[in-house]
Amino acid sequence: MKIGREEFSDLDTAGAARVGLGSKSRFRRAKLVFPDGTSRVTVERDSVPLYIERGVGSYVFDVDGRRFLDLNGNFTTLIHGHGFAPVVEALTRQLQRGSCFANPTESEIELAELLCERIPHVDRVRFVNTGTEAMLFAIKAARAFTGRSKIAKLEGAYHGAYDWAEVSLAARPENWGDAAAPTSTALYRGMPASVLDEVIVLPFNEVECVRRLLSLHAQQLAAVVLDPMPSRGGLITPKPEFIAAVQDTARKYGILVIADEVLNLRQSFRGASHRYGLVPDLVTMGKIIGGGLPIGAIGGRKDVMKVFDASAGLPSLPQGGTFSANPLSMTAGVAAMRHLDHAAFVYLEELGNLVRNGISRAILNRGVSLCVTGAASLFRIHPMAQVPNNFRDAYPRSAGAIVMKELSRFFGDNGIILPHGSAASISTAMSHTDAEFIVDVFARFLDSHKDMLGAIDTTR
Repeated sequence: MKIGREEFSDLDTAGAARVGLGSKSRFRRAKLVFPDGTSRVTVERDSVPLYIERGVGSYVFDVDGRRFLDLNGNFTTLIHGHGFAPVVEALTRQLQRGSCFANPTESEIELAELLCERIPHVDRVRFVNTGTEAMLFAIKAARAFTGRSKIAKLEGAYHGAYDWAEVSLAARPENWGDAAAPTSTALYRGMPASVLDEVIVLPFNEVECVRRLLSLHAQQLAAVVLDPMPSRGGLITPKPEFIAAVQDTARKYGILVIADEVLNLRQSFRGASHRYGLVPDLVTMGKIIGGGLPIGAIGGRKDVMKVFDASAGLPSLPQGGTFSANPLSMTAGVAAMRHLDHAAFVYLEELGNLVRNGISRAILNRGVSLCVTGAASLFRIHPMAQVPNNFRDAYPRSAGAIVMKELSRFFGDNGIILPHGSAASISTAMSHTDAEFIVDVFARFLDSHKDMLGAIDTTR
């Protein structure tokens, strides 16, 4: 189908003008085959999405030949950047041997051994294809182990596309209820009321509220799902006393703790739970452990993971999947994780500190109402003067939301892909020059948008 310039009249908005003709033509084609022109709701677009042709190291190139420093990394997955040579070489060898089999391969043992050795409290592992599947089966495993059905989760935290995990993901001021006992809110129209009844929503970093809510529903709770630093919830550092409150209360009542490290495993060599003092019963993993290919994993205590054991017949929890533990994902994961040694994490921490400290200095020097959160190789900028304490604090008001949208546009215009409303990530492929570039572009944004920044409402 030939697309001409005259056919873009309905796309030529301010946002569409920021992408090239190549992206516009592809979006026109996509609108004929996808419900909204995209294949996943997480695709960011300012009227028209940016279509990528290739990635090299820390940069991506769009179909119009423009280069961008990539701070998305496919939603934090590509911790080594694009086209990481050890992964490419390993995949090339594996493709010559075969892409998938009904039988197991040695590569799945190698990746499982690496995870069990590296990640504390992971005695056994099962592989799936996505982070969503990992969380789905972790919740099911907790139910099968405890015989209880309810779960507790943090308000605003993302744990994949499983009904129970999606409760209160998109809570808003008009429906989120009392801060001390948040209302369970539906993500989509038609979500069963029974699902809402089976999820207890917890406020992040509120120690006494969490103790009270977990204790109140203890006899029905199979698990509390905890992302140590929820990206969608603001990428806010957990208080040590909050982690302790969750841990101690769960242990007291026999509630399993599920650590969602699908995103935050990248926070240290041994993961985020280790960094923040959490001792989980189950851990969900994904993203970086697949080397850029689809993957998910459930790991945990030997006795809990026994619910998957089919050696004596039908297990307490059957789990399969045609592409689970496929050799391509396993091989890529082994190659990527072996190169994520202690030195790599020291380097990522160094670059992360350079970016966060540089952004903080730029904010302080200009006296604007912005702040930055995050840790290790992750950061997120907020349109507010004070660092938020939880999801509700981080929820952007109207003027702030406009500022954040314009910030992403400005970064794009200056050759950087900055995720809108979620974590930005640094890769081992980035350099000190890249880090300085990020800070420089941010400082130029502050200098060129003084009036807009002055309109931010600093009250919570």
